[in-house]
Amino acid sequence: MKRAIRSGNLFDHGEPASSDERVDALVERGGVTVERIVSTGQASPPGFWYDSPRAEWVVLLSGAAALEFEGEPRPHPMKPGDHVLIEAHCRHRVAWTSETEPSVWLAVYYPDGAAD
Repeated sequence: MKRAIRSGNLFDHGEPASSDERVDALVERGGVTVERIVSTGQASPPGFWYDSPRAEWVVLLSGAAALEFEGEPRPHPMKPGDHVLIEAHCRHRVAWTSETEPSVWLAVYYPDGAAD
């Protein structure tokens, strides 16, 4: 039986094709999604909040960034290696990402309750 193998490098993202973040779905199975996100100075629009029905675990692999969580007085700064678990419906936004180097994120989205 022949097995299909897909491989790549999380840091091989090329030059940005536009001024938008680059989002690549690496795996989508059974309600779980793994994405590589490359930010180059982007932030959430003013007044915009993510409010996902799925939980999200995210790690910053390179660059620098800060997340904001509704009701928290200060942004949550992140450096390479920092990770955070964001429960479903926890309203959050990207306050800023580095403008001098790509901020590479690995995000894992899964159905609420799957980590219990």
